[in-house]
Formats: sequence, structure tokens, C-alpha cells
Amino acid sequence: MALMTMIARFVDGLPLVGTMQEDEQSGRSILEYQNQAKLLFRKLGPNSPTRCSIETGPYLFHYFIEHDVCYLVMCDKVFSKRIAFNYLEDIAQEFHSNYGRRKYKKDASYLNRKSLYVKGAVAGIILILFVLYFWVI
Repeated sequence: MALMTMIARFVDGLPLVGTMQEDEQSGRSILEYQNQAKLLFRKLGPNSPTRCSIETGPYLFHYFIEHDVCYLVMCDKVFSKRIAFNYLEDIAQEFHSNYGRRKYKKDASYLNRKSLYVKGAVAGIILILFVLYFWVI
């Protein structure tokens, strides 16, 4: 059974989507495994395998990387790897068909820089209008 599924951007490990199966007994431990999954996303690099299974306590993390997006599922150890990877491939196909055109590859620094330029341009226009308004009067 899939207890947790997460999708993250491969470049920087930013989580994009996450779901988890929660009950009262495993609620706290699932949060610990969610933090482990986030750490795993950040540790993945260009030399990481595109498909891998990692044992963590009584569970297994299965991840699949495609189109610079990492898909991860946490399952019980008895759950079939083949079914887990088929599940991840289905999610990858659906995610890519719905959101593949959007740019998840951009760095946060690029977006912040672009925002800074826009704010600077607006501030410059306001300053010029302010100077012109009082210079004309």
C-alpha cells in the first residue's frame, strides 16, 4: 500500500505536490518519513540513478526521475516494486501531460532577480513622475 506520494523539482528538491495516508498510530512517524523524503530530494544529483528503492525502517522509498521532476512513493516492504514503479510512471505521465509545459526548472534566484528588476523599474517611473510633477509646478 502506498502510504505517501510526493513530487519534487529535481534541480533543487523543491516539493511540488504531496499526499499521505494518515492514521492516528502512524501520524507522527509519517511526518518523520516526509522529512526524510524532502532530504532525499535535496540530496539527489545528476549522478543519481533515475529509478531506485531505498529502505527506511519498515518501509521503502521508491523514486523515479523523468523530465527533471522526481516522483517518490513510500510503501510497505511487502509491496511489489513493479507495482510501485508502475504507479510512479502513471503519475509521471499524468503530471507531465497536465503540467509539462510550465517551467518548473527556473531557479528561485532568477525569479527573484526578475521581480527585483520590475520593482526597480516601477520605482524609477514613480520617481521620474514625482520629479516632473514638482519641477513643472
